[in-house]
Amino acid sequence: MSSMQKKAVVLFGHGARDPQWAEPMKRLQSILIEQLPNVQVELAFLELMEPSLPSVVDCMALGGVEHVQVVPIFFGRGGHLKNDFPVIMAEMRQKHPKVNIEATAAVGQWDAVWQAIATEIVRQV
Repeated sequence: MSSMQKKAVVLFGHGARDPQWAEPMKRLQSILIEQLPNVQVELAFLELMEPSLPSVVDCMALGGVEHVQVVPIFFGRGGHLKNDFPVIMAEMRQKHPKVNIEATAAVGQWDAVWQAIATEIVRQV
């Protein structure tokens, strides 16, 4: 991938009825915007909140984004990640064949995330 490609990150969460649920994701988005100044960083949700992942990727494709990295902000690997997410990814790739759309593992599968949480718990005890 060329460093000249227009890149984007989508933080993808479940969504909730309470708008405050998204505050931690907005905080993460702000941190990433600061640390990745040349990368578009957006939020998207599976249900109960807008925008949806497909609508965000549609807008990115229209805006000339060539590489989209979707980061599922899920701790457990339940039905949504096993069943719904692969279908959504396949549909987006089919709709936007010129855009490289990839996904990381869910953040709950990252050892570094659990180590960071454990380190903070130890510090608090």
